[in-house]
Amino acid sequence: MSQFDAWADDAILEELGIRLRQERLNRNITQEELARAAGISIGALRNAESGGGSSLTTFVRMLRALGLLHRVEAVLPEAEMSPIELSKRRGRERLRASGQDRSQAIDDER
Repeated sequence: MSQFDAWADDAILEELGIRLRQERLNRNITQEELARAAGISIGALRNAESGGGSSLTTFVRMLRALGLLHRVEAVLPEAEMSPIELSKRRGRERLRASGQDRSQAIDDER
């Protein structure tokens, strides 16, 4: 269980903002410099660093500019399939969910 599992969404966003700001400061980069390097507005950067809602595009651009994009792989690795499942699919990529009851799927993950 992750420390984030019990946190509210706002608290997670705030913590991510704190971590992004700390990474920027550790590299001695100003907000203006990072915004320019990331191709985002200074307001979008400040919003992300303060834990305000920000787009995934802003988040990805900030990670790229900070040289941290590789860390996304650790957070959300590519899904692995068993050899049997791979042979069943024969190169077909999944396009839709199975329609399983959402609450049941969430309970199954816990």
